[in-house]
Amino acid sequence: MTSRAESIDPITRERLVCPQDHGPLIDAGDELYNPRLRVAYHIDDDGIPVMLATEARDVDDDEHRRLTGES
Repeated sequence: MTSRAESIDPITRERLVCPQDHGPLIDAGDELYNPRLRVAYHIDDDGIPVMLATEARDVDDDEHRRLTGES
């Protein structure tokens, strides 16, 4: 099964950046993740990323390591 992040149109996806620091995002299943700020942006059921800083959720250390592959 394709994740919501993977289903975003490639041209659109390459243009999506974090609204807070304007940096790149990591595909994280049904979210887009900013490892620098440790926040995740939800992708709704229609495949539309909710790119609002007020809607971002904080990511803890364990999840950050899992998403980035860091030890």
